[in-house]
Amino acid sequence: MPVDASEALLCWYAVDKRRLPWRAEAGARPDPYRVWLSEVMLQQTTVAAVKPYFERFVAAWATVAALAAADDGAVMRAWAGLGYYARARNLLACARALVAGHGGRFPDDEAVLRTLPGIGAYTAAAIAAIAFGRRAVAVDGNVERVVTRLFAVETPLPGARARIRALADGLVPDSGAGDFAQAMMDLGATICTPRNPDCGRCPLQAHCAGFARGDPARYPLKAAKAAKPRRAGTAYWLERDGEVLLVRRPAKGLLGGMLALPTEAPTEAAWRAAGAVDHVFTHFALTMTLMCAEEQAGGPDMAAPEALWWPVERIGEAGLPTLFAKLVARGMAWRSEECGAAVRNLEPAQ
Repeated sequence: MPVDASEALLCWYAVDKRRLPWRAEAGARPDPYRVWLSEVMLQQTTVAAVKPYFERFVAAWATVAALAAADDGAVMRAWAGLGYYARARNLLACARALVAGHGGRFPDDEAVLRTLPGIGAYTAAAIAAIAFGRRAVAVDGNVERVVTRLFAVETPLPGARARIRALADGLVPDSGAGDFAQAMMDLGATICTPRNPDCGRCPLQAHCAGFARGDPARYPLKAAKAAKPRRAGTAYWLERDGEVLLVRRPAKGLLGGMLALPTEAPTEAAWRAAGAVDHVFTHFALTMTLMCAEEQAGGPDMAAPEALWWPVERIGEAGLPTLFAKLVARGMAWRSEECGAAVRNLEPAQ
């Protein structure tokens, strides 16, 4: 079955593959830089969300060397909204490691690729297969879903991952591994979807044990998830003369290296609550309350390198992560309410 299934999948891919901005045109050699950048961006994110980010990135930094020389803050702003910000920090670290230790070129060996910052087992296999044609087993969420349905794997995730990888290894052809890897991704993204798989269009229907059993959507089985803990925090909108105080978060830790509103009161002020927002991270859920004020005498020490005043009218250019973009919306609403109150106070009594 593996050989027949692989051939059927590759024939389907040759006709129906997606046209994506990071993929090489027919007959052209894939660019390892674009392969790597797309794979990092696509982690935990959809193709539709990634496309505009990818195009902006390659327009700004067309090569590994250009990215390695980029300003950290500019890269973090360009990344804002994609989430999982450690990936952006690893992009810079990886680009700089490639320039420093590999002459700005990606190695074509899967094991060597895994030694680079931010490149794990899946990304190394994807680069080796797609960019260099190496036989490598690239298993992401789409591939897991296809394989568990194809073989009707009854062991729940994550415990089934070793078996899934072994089954996927049996499918990978000796040649054409890059097309095979991308075909599996396309199949999972467009036909063998999490809900309502379109089995009538699937090139692997005749080989699929899940389909034969009448319920392919049952797979993959997943172990019950523990509820995410909920945390609470406070952010501060401090404004003066049409500017709001932002800080650069520490490089290590949550949302590291990103511009954000302060999460500790930057000065004594008449703080007023402006509501709260909810946000979900990988390992916990967060409720963040926003406190707002105008700067009073004895404000924060602006010599601090992590703090700066940013024009409110250009706050959309700051590249704030999604959590703080939500809080900014609260801050803007507070400004409108304050402005309206001030106007009402100036109106003559009727």
